[in-house]
Amino acid sequence: MAIETPKMHELVAEKIIAQLREGTAPWQLPWEKSSGAFEKPYNAVTNKAYRGLNSLFLQLFTPFEDPRWATFKQAQSQGWSVQKGAKGMAINFVKTHQLIPKRDEQGKPVLDQKGKPVRIRRKLNTPIVTKAWVFNAEQIKGVAPLEKRQEISQWEKLNRVENLVKNTGANIEHVQGNRAYYSPLADRIRMPERTQFKASDRYYATLLHELGHWTGHKDRLDRSIMNTFGTQEYAREELRAEIASMMLGSELQIGHDPRQHVAYVDSWIKILTEKPFEIHQAAADSQKIMDYLMVFDRKREQKQVATISSASDTSTDSASDVEPELAHQPENKEKQEKLEPTLKIGR
Repeated sequence: MAIETPKMHELVAEKIIAQLREGTAPWQLPWEKSSGAFEKPYNAVTNKAYRGLNSLFLQLFTPFEDPRWATFKQAQSQGWSVQKGAKGMAINFVKTHQLIPKRDEQGKPVLDQKGKPVRIRRKLNTPIVTKAWVFNAEQIKGVAPLEKRQEISQWEKLNRVENLVKNTGANIEHVQGNRAYYSPLADRIRMPERTQFKASDRYYATLLHELGHWTGHKDRLDRSIMNTFGTQEYAREELRAEIASMMLGSELQIGHDPRQHVAYVDSWIKILTEKPFEIHQAAADSQKIMDYLMVFDRKREQKQVATISSASDTSTDSASDVEPELAHQPENKEKQEKLEPTLKIGR
């Protein structure tokens, strides 16, 4: 009788359950901005980062330091050669749509101006999952040495995150206290004062976690976030925000600070044990959170291009450039008291 091969999400869930018990899951470990503890795996030929569960799978199971991967055919196309006896890793590609010829009312193919058939995307009733075997750059002969990520100043990194935060337009309030959380009813993030954090990057790492929750609002990514503390639904949302903040910390080069993850470990273990596929969904949602927030970073880049194009003579040595402030929306205090919710998501 053939033994059924475990599915990717089952392997990842099993690995993460073991790591959670040991306190070594990727998002449980604090790491500094200069560390390569979580460098996103990406394709050596296309330079595109792997996403969702594929990214987690390669990061969790690889024994290699190099984050670059390629299929056998891709390696051949570049004149590289996979080492004899090298073992690849299987990643999944999920096809949810297919391209089909567009037809007119008579059933004839519709042609474009060049006479070529027009194709339209149609959603598949059942997604098609296909596998691809990839090899690490350390297993491939001919790959150029990995170039180190260009180091930028701490000020530049924090200024980049600050601009991302401002571009979101999120309602952020700073108060004396030891809690950071997002209130879905008030649609507001409450943060301790900046001076309460030992370092600026710790402040921003915490804020990115709360922005992860902020994306779940019904007017944004519309996740189930109206949950009570202590429930599995609450823990599920925390898992998504924590993975997303880890991914964002890597992308923005400010590191990752898990702080109070311990409160959710038992719930995460229970969820993944009962439903291993949850890690697939969590990874997918975390990727959506990151994609949503990084759009605001691209707005920064667009503004920079526009500024250069306009050849403005305006000085950039303003006070806001030296010590930026978070976007803060004044609130009616009477209304604020009425909206103060019992449902809060955060640390």
